[in-house]
Amino acid sequence: MGYKDPIMIDLGTDGDRERCSGATLVRPVRARKLAKVPFVELADGRVQGVVSSGSDIARVYVSSVTADGHGLSCSTNNNRPCGGLSGPYACKHLRAMLDEAVLQYGRERVARYLRVEVGADSDVLGALDPHHAPAPAATVFSRFLRHLAYLEVPEADGPVPELQWFGATRTAG
Repeated sequence: MGYKDPIMIDLGTDGDRERCSGATLVRPVRARKLAKVPFVELADGRVQGVVSSGSDIARVYVSSVTADGHGLSCSTNNNRPCGGLSGPYACKHLRAMLDEAVLQYGRERVARYLRVEVGADSDVLGALDPHHAPAPAATVFSRFLRHLAYLEVPEADGPVPELQWFGATRTAG
């Protein structure tokens, strides 16, 4: 499983490219279904995401693995602890979240972010030295809600203030 070529944004001449700010977008390694794990990211020193409950459509779990120390955390968005997480043993929500992170970012990138080495046939979770380390769910859940809000922004021809943090596609001047 290798990295795909980044999506390049055509900004015109090389001079234009030097005067623009913007980030290179990276294609997902493989397409993934969003029903079980609608949100996963590598951020704030954690692989973190939101996982749908298998039993209650109104309940979601916020799961994370810290890069520094491999602390495992899983709780509802209301900070109720997951009953399946026990000490160093990952619950099904953490497993699903890590599996989707691997689909989204690639096994090598997730392993590198978590500072572990994985063999050709091993999984990221097996390479961790995990322990239970509760983390507040509010920050991750808030990022997920903000992510959902961007999907509801109506189509527009001009600049959209809510999306100003995306890099510029034209030169100033």
